[in-house]
Amino acid sequence: MAEKKFEDAMKRLEDIVEELEGGEMPLEESLKEFEEGMKLLTFCSNKLDEVEKRVSILIKESDGRYAKRPFDENEQEEP
Repeated sequence: MAEKKFEDAMKRLEDIVEELEGGEMPLEESLKEFEEGMKLLTFCSNKLDEVEKRVSILIKESDGRYAKRPFDENEQEEP
C-alpha cells in the first residue's frame, strides 16, 4: 500500500469538515465521517511532529562559517 500523503489527508479532512458543517448527513454517516476525520487529524499531527524534528536552522558563526542547530519553536529571531 502506498504511503498516505499529508496534503491528501489535509484535503480529505477539509472535505469532511465541510460535509459535517453542512448538517445534511444522517447521524450514523456523520459519526463515520467524524471518526475518519479524527484518524486523519492524528495522522497529520504526527506528520507535522516528524517534520518539526527534522527542521534545522543554519546560523552564521562569528568566524563566518555556517553551522546547523536544531529548530527551537520558542526561540525568537533577533531583529
